[in-house]
Amino acid sequence: MEERLHKVLAHCGVGSRRECEELIRQGRVEVDGRLVTELGTKVDPSAVELKVDGERVSVEAPVYYLVHKPKGYLCTSRDDYGRPRVIDLVPEHRRIYTAGRLDEDSEGLVLVTNDGDLTNVLTHPRYKIEKGYRLTVKGPITQEQVEKIESGVWLADGRTAPTDIRKVQRKGGKSLVTVTLHEGRSRELRRIFAKVGLRVSHLLCTSIGPLRIEDLKPGGWRRLQPKELAWLRKPAPPKKKGDGSGKGARKLSDRPSRKGRRGRARND
Repeated sequence: MEERLHKVLAHCGVGSRRECEELIRQGRVEVDGRLVTELGTKVDPSAVELKVDGERVSVEAPVYYLVHKPKGYLCTSRDDYGRPRVIDLVPEHRRIYTAGRLDEDSEGLVLVTNDGDLTNVLTHPRYKIEKGYRLTVKGPITQEQVEKIESGVWLADGRTAPTDIRKVQRKGGKSLVTVTLHEGRSRELRRIFAKVGLRVSHLLCTSIGPLRIEDLKPGGWRRLQPKELAWLRKPAPPKKKGDGSGKGARKLSDRPSRKGRRGRARND
């Protein structure tokens, strides 16, 4: 059965669908010895020979690793400067890639796989996979800044979806902030906070849907459990948040305590 070429390449573990589209545009993909640059091309993976950068590729058994990305590692499949990559942390010789990205200066949970369909679910905004982050921000955060962040701000690539700030804690000359969001644009949280005058000095991804960082140390990994994989393939509808009702963001002083609502904590 014929499928679009970029989807077939994603199934082969070459990269995410978006990355495979770019490979096709760059003229790095061959079908039966012929360079293909048209994105709409359809192929039957069982009846053609596929090559990327001159290397033959084929559909492989899917693999799934949950990795704690350390600071300084790249979420890329290819780096011409030999810098450390997240995919180098797992014991896998097949073509794999990260489903989504954290920038070089950030750390935390990243899923490494060769499953293009699952990568699409995790990264496409329509599926609204909730991701949790813990940020360290220089200085205090005002109520006005919280309202702007939770309502969405305008960036160069468009307006951001509402971001849920779940906890703000003051510690010396900095603020510790726990947030969730459903998008995954490049350096999105850093840009959102910068837009309202706040500089993020540290960013840690703590959760992806039901996946939690728990005891994974930087550089550590584990394979996904079947029930986790089943949830990711068919995610539950996202929970409704109080700040999405159009009534405006909650005041910092009004945020419920941990006893009042699971997952929330008072503003310290």
